[in-house]
Amino acid sequence: MIIRQIETGAMANFSYLVGCAATGEAAAIDPGFEIERLIAEAEASGLKITAIVATHGHPDHSAGCAALKRRTGAPIFIHAADASPHIPADRLFHGDDELRVGKILFRVIHTPGHTPGGICLYAEGNLFTGDTLFVGDSGRTDLPGGHRPTLAASIRRLMTLPDNTVVWPGHDYGPTASSTIGWEKRHNVNAKEYGYFVDPAGNPP
Repeated sequence: MIIRQIETGAMANFSYLVGCAATGEAAAIDPGFEIERLIAEAEASGLKITAIVATHGHPDHSAGCAALKRRTGAPIFIHAADASPHIPADRLFHGDDELRVGKILFRVIHTPGHTPGGICLYAEGNLFTGDTLFVGDSGRTDLPGGHRPTLAASIRRLMTLPDNTVVWPGHDYGPTASSTIGWEKRHNVNAKEYGYFVDPAGNPP
């Protein structure tokens, strides 16, 4: 799996190119801004964008979907609960789902709470979390459609993934650009509130 993390825009957004090394096909995840940079990075990496995925409907993660589709011809994917006339989706996810890009099979995990249709994408030990889970924190719930208890339940689901799962967030808001599920269990500021804290020795509270 080829992963390119690209910071764009004024809000420290992360867009991602996730490519199949065998076929050269790639998913563009959260193309909110600066799609020319995504296209240039794909070309430099020998990748062809064949899927465009928005982890949720907020413009800083989805505003570039339509333009990227026009440039690449790739279909757009988003969860039905975040569907919008501004995002010309070709396929809507319903609940948990799957998405294949080349030989990569993404597990699409419905993680509402930041928005009703928030999703995370898991494949080959990597988790792309959008605004559900940040490095050391979690997405805000004070915007329309946000609900803190629902987000907590979504994050508890993510904490069942292996500890060595790499967390790739939707913003560069933490001390590092990525982390792991194991690190989040120990250090995330919401860990105790959300009920997934373990101490450095691995013991539950």
